[in-house]
Amino acid sequence: MKLGIVGLPNVGKSTLFNSLAGGGAESANYPFCTIDPNVGIVPVPDNRLDVLGKMYNTKKITPAVIEFVDIAGLVKGASKGEGLGNKFLSHIREVDAIVHVVRCFEDSNVVHVDASVDPVRDIETIDLELILADLEVIERRIAKTQKQAVNDKSLAKELDILKKIQSALENGKCTSTLEFSDPDELAFVESLTLLTFKKVLYAANVAEDDIADDGLGNKYVEKVRELAAERGNGVFVICAKIEEEIADLNDEDKLEFLKELGCETSGLDRLIKASYELLGLISYLTAGETECRAWTITKGTKAPQAAGKIHSDFERGFIRAEVVTYDELVKLGSIAAAKDAGVYRSEGKDYVVKDGDVILFRFNV
Repeated sequence: MKLGIVGLPNVGKSTLFNSLAGGGAESANYPFCTIDPNVGIVPVPDNRLDVLGKMYNTKKITPAVIEFVDIAGLVKGASKGEGLGNKFLSHIREVDAIVHVVRCFEDSNVVHVDASVDPVRDIETIDLELILADLEVIERRIAKTQKQAVNDKSLAKELDILKKIQSALENGKCTSTLEFSDPDELAFVESLTLLTFKKVLYAANVAEDDIADDGLGNKYVEKVRELAAERGNGVFVICAKIEEEIADLNDEDKLEFLKELGCETSGLDRLIKASYELLGLISYLTAGETECRAWTITKGTKAPQAAGKIHSDFERGFIRAEVVTYDELVKLGSIAAAKDAGVYRSEGKDYVVKDGDVILFRFNV
């Protein structure tokens, strides 16, 4: 999973990036301190792998990973070259979803580019810049397709879709507000890698006092939640300052620190959970003496396609999937015991993989 982090300058983007990804993004109290796009890769915490690792005495544990891309803060006029953020928008066109960091705290010591805290206004500012950036892409694509369509009538449908998107963008609407029921249409729109077609997860950055109750009572967070509900986007509450403070602690000290603050989970855990829910993702597991590993797939993925995540040959030569749920395997203690109990199953190509399935794929190429 790849997530792009956007937001206005000084909302806590780079602080959040540094704490989550352990990156080296510069963070300071002035706009545009992030000059180059920053990339960080973090493992997805999954205690199930540790348990399976001990069960199999495995040599290697490989969790799923998330890649974060942090770009310079966007400002009004970014799509026309204002500020620095527009230079890096291309770096987030390939991400699976956008994490939009929104300032939901008051602090006179931290400069706000618009001199006041208003998360809805800030969200709309970023949305407009993404819309204008996409409009520029669509207009170029329309010009190119119109020339090609003169000699290729099959491009008429694509041209209609492009003009539909253009109309929405010109009216200040994101591409995600449009419906594309035809699978081929949807595939074409996805191939355009438009910023305004991506799922958005709002990271409501709050003060330390607001993190324990998940931002309840914070008027800014409530506004973000209302807007997200209207748009079908996700929200999670985070205190970038706290995440920065605990970033270098070991797991035990980190949990103790969070417990003292009244928090049960870290910001990274909340972000991962919210991201998986927003994108409809789950993880299945493979286990053995050589390696225990988590594989991220979309809900509803069938066994052959899930196998293809490991290697294309697994999908091409798929024979069957031997499956046991994680809970049953741990309860019984071994694959042999699971077989004796009749919970170790052989599934075919129509089997829909579930979260926590422990799978051995049989294939022949």
